[in-house]
Amino acid sequence: MAPVRAHRHSIMHPSTQAQALRQLRQQPTWKLLSAENGPAVMALIQAHLLEGPRRLPASLLVERLGRDLERFRAEGWDLPQPASAYLADWLAAGWLERGLSADGEEEYEASAAAAQAIRFAQDLSSQRTVATESRLGLVIGQLAQLAEETEPDPAIRAERLLRERERLDARIAAVRAGRLEPLPADRALERLKEILSLSDELASDFRRVRDDFRTLNRDLRERIVDNDGSRGDVLDAVFADVDLIADSDAGKTFRAFWRLLTDPQQSGELEAALEAVLGRDFAGRLSRRERRDLSGLTGTLLSRGGEVHDVLYQFARGLKQFVQSREYREQRRISTLVKTAQRRSLAVKDRLRPQQSIGRDLTLSSARLRSVAQLRLHDPSLDAVDARMDDAAESVIDLDAIAGLVAQSEIDFRTLEEHIAALLAARGQVTVAELLAEYPAEQGLGTVVGYLALGLRDGIVAEGTDRVSWLGRDGIARSARIPRVYFVSVADPSAGFDSSRSGVITDEHASR
Repeated sequence: MAPVRAHRHSIMHPSTQAQALRQLRQQPTWKLLSAENGPAVMALIQAHLLEGPRRLPASLLVERLGRDLERFRAEGWDLPQPASAYLADWLAAGWLERGLSADGEEEYEASAAAAQAIRFAQDLSSQRTVATESRLGLVIGQLAQLAEETEPDPAIRAERLLRERERLDARIAAVRAGRLEPLPADRALERLKEILSLSDELASDFRRVRDDFRTLNRDLRERIVDNDGSRGDVLDAVFADVDLIADSDAGKTFRAFWRLLTDPQQSGELEAALEAVLGRDFAGRLSRRERRDLSGLTGTLLSRGGEVHDVLYQFARGLKQFVQSREYREQRRISTLVKTAQRRSLAVKDRLRPQQSIGRDLTLSSARLRSVAQLRLHDPSLDAVDARMDDAAESVIDLDAIAGLVAQSEIDFRTLEEHIAALLAARGQVTVAELLAEYPAEQGLGTVVGYLALGLRDGIVAEGTDRVSWLGRDGIARSARIPRVYFVSVADPSAGFDSSRSGVITDEHASR
């Protein structure tokens, strides 16, 4: 009998495990869970970038976050910064991702790390059973299928298939005989919630695959820049690496996802199953959000898969353009210069001290990088001149300008003289202001000028001024102050007002 050799299982030492966990603490997922304001950050990201639209323009997101932050501060949260500053912090921490929309505006979405942290926190707060029947059935079914598909003996596989056929024949006979045993509503609801949880994880898997492609894209560009071969060799390396990426874990995962989603039979069966499940009675116990997520499951998965497909397509096309463009040559030139400087520095590192002068001064240059979302747009309304027109102050009509105004106008003096004679018949004297109060100025300013012209010729100019007003032809009321002018009737009533002399009243008559 061969001796039994005892062996130890390959178990990681606690110190090694601690080092691995220490590195995980630097990942965005762990940092978000342990952040001081982590609950508020997760709640805001979930409300604006996970439960509704997955992407939002920077302007709209800043506006919505600003309103929510005001309420957080009112409830005692220590969140003193503006919304734009928090967006920049969350982007730097890896909790958000930034891109450009079709119209060139910045837009944000939650990163895979943030979604994972939020889902982990939700799992902690949910009341899910430790070992649900649906999960146990999933494990048993997957193990049985794996054992069957990896069985190398044809006879054993044929025997298992025959037993499966007998079991299916028995179920078909029972259904035809009317012996139906529908799944209880509680167990059906449990399975449905488990499907919703798995579908949410599937959407996150798409996001991780997309991030993996972006990481591979950056790594491959670095390899292209560092490649010292000819241009043709670099292109061959690009196309070869694209094939390698397609065959990577991320590429294989995506191809499997995409093949299932775009298969007409698979997608048709999925749509029919979703429609049937949503029509069952137990589906009415789902929340509004759960029903919405379930009904839009196919569209969500296709949308996430389409995003990954677009990233992969742009990745392959962008690599070729990068190699063929001047940008590639410029990057290689800069890389060559940096490597040359490093080699020369290494050659003299033993002969020159770091603080030793080399006879050349270098001016350090720097640039402060800021997100466009942090910029505060100029509001032109702050510099706008007040265009409102206030009412003008009352003007004084100069008697010396009356003659010129009269010469340039056509004033109905006959009507004005009739008004003066009519009012003098009832009064001993009358002013221009009283005439305008009794008879509105039909010719506007022309009527005022006409009365003053008659007053200068036939009336008495006294000390003081009178305020008169009239309505212009444009319907706007205007006013002015004019010298106080009197018209006085003659002493002999029989003489009346001599209209033939245009109402002339001498100073002798006025003195009476």
